[in-house]
Amino acid sequence: MFKKAYNRLKNQTERRPSIAGINLVGEKVVLREKKLDDAVEDYVWRRDSELSELDATRPISMSFSDYHRYTQEELRYDSYYSVRLAVDTLDGIHIGNCMYYDINDRRQEAELGIMIGNRDYWSQNYGSDAVKTLIDYVFSYTHLTKIYLHTLEENRRARRSFEKSGLAEVRKVKRSGRDFVRMEIIKEEWLNSVKEKDSQPEESIARKPL
Repeated sequence: MFKKAYNRLKNQTERRPSIAGINLVGEKVVLREKKLDDAVEDYVWRRDSELSELDATRPISMSFSDYHRYTQEELRYDSYYSVRLAVDTLDGIHIGNCMYYDINDRRQEAELGIMIGNRDYWSQNYGSDAVKTLIDYVFSYTHLTKIYLHTLEENRRARRSFEKSGLAEVRKVKRSGRDFVRMEIIKEEWLNSVKEKDSQPEESIARKPL
């Protein structure tokens, strides 16, 4: 039993992509490893009631010092089941975060989450480019074959942005009394879209850093 558990953990560790020093460049954004300095912007965004509403959560109420310690601990210990990245502009401004989490090895799928916290960059395709860049990375360098997300049904701006990134609406979902839309993209669909871009070699596809 111990040997089976060890082998399962070993396989998970080997299959989990390393994000140390990661630098994924899209058309408008760079996705990079999270760092402790991000806590300043993250704290402001997570206390923002409008951003929390769009994310179907509640604003945090802890002090910044507590949040800073929490972030420090979170960065210290990697989790196999989630990968978190910062979203920067091409000139290095931290404007949001994205992640894929609830990684399921058996189903080879994970849920995607994104937040563009800096309002100066809303409705300018930064979010859709971040999602496309993350999807390209996941399907190119991990074993996952499906990515899905849930967005509030009323958030039509987000739904349009996700559609631009290649995700399709599949069904409505009820969670905690609120209406969400589940959206998905599978690797085969992504591969077909990449083939369509073969005649455009300069098209931005996320590449794993050397």
